[in-house]
Amino acid sequence: MERHGDDDDPMQAINNHDKVYGKTFLVHDLSGSLLPELEEQGAMRRNDYYIPVSGEEKAADFGNTKDGGVSQYSKYDSIPLNSLKSDEAASDPKQGPTFQDGQRRVDYVLTYHVQKPPSVCRKTYRFADYHILRSLRRSLSMMRSGDTPPSKEDPEIAAHNHRLDYHEDDKRFRQTEFEDNLREMGLELEKDEGNKIPGIGFLKIHAPWNVLCREAEFMKLKMPTKKVYEVKQGSNVVERINLFIHKVTAPLHPKVEPNRPQNVKHLSHPFSREKQHLFDLSDRESFFDSKTRASIVYEVLKRTRCTKAKYTMGITSLLGNGVYTAAYPLHDGDVDGMGAEANDRKILYEEWASYSVFYKYQPIGLIRKYFGEKIGLYFAWLGVYTQMLIPAAIVGVIVFLYGCATVDNDIPSMEICDPRNNITMCPLCDRACSYWKLNTACGTARASHLFDNPATVFFSIFMALWATMFMEHWKRRQMRLNYIWDLTGFEEEEAHKDHHRAEYEIQVMQKTLKKQDMYPKDKKVKLTCTDRAPAYMMGLFLMLFMIGVTFAVVFGVILYRISIKAALHMSSNPTARSNIRATVKGTAAVINLVIIIIMDEVYGAIARWLTVLEVPKTDKSFEERLIIKTFVLKFANAFSPIVYLAFFRGRMVGRPGDYVYVIGSYRMEECAHAGCLMELCIQLCITMLGKQLIQNNLFEIGIPKIKKLIRRRKSDMDSQQQEDYNMTLQRHEKDHFLGPFVGLSPEYMEMIIQFGMVTLFVASFPLAPLFALLNNIIEIRLDAKKFVTEVRRPIAARAKDIGIWYNLLRGLSKVAVIVNAFVISFTSDFIPRLVYQYMYSPDGSMHGFVNHTLSYFNVSDFKPGTAPLQPMHLGYEVQICRYKDYRETLWSNTPYDLSKEFWAILACRLAFVIVFQNVVMLMSDFVDWLIPDIPKDISLQIHKEKILMVELFMKEEEGKKLLRDNHTNQSPFQPRSRPASHTPSNC
Repeated sequence: MERHGDDDDPMQAINNHDKVYGKTFLVHDLSGSLLPELEEQGAMRRNDYYIPVSGEEKAADFGNTKDGGVSQYSKYDSIPLNSLKSDEAASDPKQGPTFQDGQRRVDYVLTYHVQKPPSVCRKTYRFADYHILRSLRRSLSMMRSGDTPPSKEDPEIAAHNHRLDYHEDDKRFRQTEFEDNLREMGLELEKDEGNKIPGIGFLKIHAPWNVLCREAEFMKLKMPTKKVYEVKQGSNVVERINLFIHKVTAPLHPKVEPNRPQNVKHLSHPFSREKQHLFDLSDRESFFDSKTRASIVYEVLKRTRCTKAKYTMGITSLLGNGVYTAAYPLHDGDVDGMGAEANDRKILYEEWASYSVFYKYQPIGLIRKYFGEKIGLYFAWLGVYTQMLIPAAIVGVIVFLYGCATVDNDIPSMEICDPRNNITMCPLCDRACSYWKLNTACGTARASHLFDNPATVFFSIFMALWATMFMEHWKRRQMRLNYIWDLTGFEEEEAHKDHHRAEYEIQVMQKTLKKQDMYPKDKKVKLTCTDRAPAYMMGLFLMLFMIGVTFAVVFGVILYRISIKAALHMSSNPTARSNIRATVKGTAAVINLVIIIIMDEVYGAIARWLTVLEVPKTDKSFEERLIIKTFVLKFANAFSPIVYLAFFRGRMVGRPGDYVYVIGSYRMEECAHAGCLMELCIQLCITMLGKQLIQNNLFEIGIPKIKKLIRRRKSDMDSQQQEDYNMTLQRHEKDHFLGPFVGLSPEYMEMIIQFGMVTLFVASFPLAPLFALLNNIIEIRLDAKKFVTEVRRPIAARAKDIGIWYNLLRGLSKVAVIVNAFVISFTSDFIPRLVYQYMYSPDGSMHGFVNHTLSYFNVSDFKPGTAPLQPMHLGYEVQICRYKDYRETLWSNTPYDLSKEFWAILACRLAFVIVFQNVVMLMSDFVDWLIPDIPKDISLQIHKEKILMVELFMKEEEGKKLLRDNHTNQSPFQPRSRPASHTPSNC
């Protein structure tokens, strides 16, 4: 036996201790050096490599290999792996990365920190009894030191180092125990610590066939059987129409699916080991694809626990405590480069994640195959939403063009722009502002007509019905996908089992420890819901506080507009004074946009922090609570300035001589003469475009590029060396450099806020669907590229719908009807124009409408200190000025009081809201009732599948019964009949 050191070496003593306990763990050593245990095995060659195999795995079916894999693997407790090819070189491109034997594929990877240099780590393996090894190591070090005087090291530093060593040893102990438990669960492990990424170790996991079958049965995975049946598209006429549409749209389909719709489909059934004969198992390597294999391994990881430690810990707790640093499945292969083999990832990159195919449909089937049903449903929903935006955008452009075509014929705009009317308006602010002519608002009035015209009402009704049609279309599309993806019998609870989150387990550990210290040891400690009640209350109050912060920000922008308007009026620069309205509106909208973008990030972090404080028990509970909090905060942040402009600005202003003041001499803002709809449109346009271009697209494109640039600048290698270095990395090492998958919530939230802007205030901005359409065309390819090339492959999660997001969409579509009714009624001039035309106009036309909306004010009634500083600004002395409001005239008995026209218009506005809301919702409910949730052909196919499944099992039972009957008829005690020639004669 060779010696690696003298007899007093502590590590040698530890190795000998492990042998005494009778446990020999053969760990793969990439450097070529052997563990001390291996050197005792003289019959084994020095260049052989070994990995541990548990006793339960000896009977595992590893598939058909060239070496007769089953008998070879079941013969030994350890498996010699003589083939030392790299993962990529030894693996089949269709199979993906494999272990060092080039046969067993890597289904999952865990990463962890390697504290010691690789040369040392390969020769040490932490396992067995933790406390014995620590005491042995301590006693050996004391024996070696002899009478050496104590060290003069600072005791605080020594204690800190001792704690670090303790935590590192504790992590290694938990890691070893967890890996042993994984082996007991049947998984096969291979470590890689001698890689090209210093300080990072990789634990590669493979699930053999028996584990895949066991877990597939436990997870109730539906797998295709040998039975196939014909899929009917409907009647012959419908089938011909579908084929014709498919031929016409053939250039729009990606080159990943058959040119014609599938006419046959495999009958699917939950996998069962007892009924393996029903499934086509001729190719076991492809029966469970990489996505399914990774999800199976992930389920095993979640169920495996460390029980020898003080607390029971699963993979989530181990990740939370830093025992493992990352956990992810591997991508199929590279997407570019000369050596990139054909794989699903590369096909997705070329046919989905490229901007050159923006006009094509998404390969939803391949997306689901590679990423799973949950991500597939997101992109399917995004595709349906984008397609439905096409008719909405077309109608919105038509409404806008109608406004452009009729602006020259709009009588109120012509009256405002006519200088012959010579209407003098009252000052817009106290002292600094002076009198002004109404015709100076000509540009604003003409621009307002582009969005405030009779077509706006039609467009609002159309968008309310459009939202209903979109929801119904998505439900039908979702049901069709459920049928195609064999999710019709899938229940959501099956995908969201009560696996505890890491933070929840850690919190339970800490609180349990505290309560054990407080109560007697023989008393059982149990946490109740009241333990987390303070976190709920704190979260509620903090959310209300943050909403109050949002309102305070809006109030600050209001003060900015008021103060900057007064400052520009006092300016001696004629250019600044001529563009006061445009300057104030534009800068205020930009400031609002910047604040919204900044606060969005702040609110997202606060929502996550509050959710973490509540310590939800499961991932589903955490996700739903986070979604609700984030939606409330971000919705309030994005729509508070818009709601103010739509419903509060210009209200409760007062009148000249009796204004309502906000702070000091700052009075409430007034709308322009044409109304606040134009300012609402500007704010909505800038917010929508800014969020989409800056926050969504620019951040998603720019931040990854900046990170890559910073990483490249920190590296000492040039671009060519970096490329050569990347070529030498294996698949699990390349994926380690990718960003972690953070979930679909940010993607959904982005689209939900956009959906709100498209539907809630569409009456003020008919071009919103067009901008949303253009953004989504880019967004789909941007998200696709991010999922394929920039983030690690996510775990394939099963889902039959989009979850809570559908409820949010449906709620927004209902609220949109009410909001648009109030926008048309109270923000626009649609109702006042109708009332004037049919009640007060002498000839039934709109002539005289502007004069009808203006009231009179005697300048002598100004309060002291509020009159203009420059009363002669127009070149003459003003005695009476006009302001927009419905007030009694100066010569009436009650001057300045609200007139009867005001109350008549208010009544008509409220009546319009009630009628509009009820009629549109009734129409929406009628459309909802008219369109079935499940397409008729899908309903027939589902019914047909059930019948075929019953027939299949009836035939199976009949076959079993026939075999039993044949076995019963042939009794084992019945004498065999002999030939006639051998039968004795009775004669």
